[in-house]
Amino acid sequence: MKVEHILRTKESRVVAVRTSATVADAIRLMKTENISALVVKDVCRTEGNTLAGVLSERDVVHALLERGGSLLSMPVSQLMTRQPVTCSPSDSVKQALQLMEQHHIRHLPVLEDGHLVGVVSARDFTRLHLQELEGTVASVAEPAATTAYTH
Repeated sequence: MKVEHILRTKESRVVAVRTSATVADAIRLMKTENISALVVKDVCRTEGNTLAGVLSERDVVHALLERGGSLLSMPVSQLMTRQPVTCSPSDSVKQALQLMEQHHIRHLPVLEDGHLVGVVSARDFTRLHLQELEGTVASVAEPAATTAYTH
């Protein structure tokens, strides 16, 4: 099974924050969306809408210990993980899981031709495994989605 199958079976919206947002704004967004990581985008006219990094709860917790409450006013760009580990829609689920295990991460941005098309998470893999156990996994023979998975 490929990563693209997971992207087709989940909500297509990717929750993102800009590099200039404050850490406090990012934390509020994570709380509102009930998620534990955000894609960080650098939006400018010359470069387009590109993946700049990922900000996770783990990033925030570690920085809180080191910097205290002052981190809340910092821009996300100073705290995010730059050049995050990524995968492609054509990668197998096993390859994606191996990357997550090897790098101790729970979220994996999915890039196609350098463009963000979605994010897969440990929660997605848990859901897939439960569906497999229940025998309710959707057909993997579906054609690849042609629309972007981001909002």
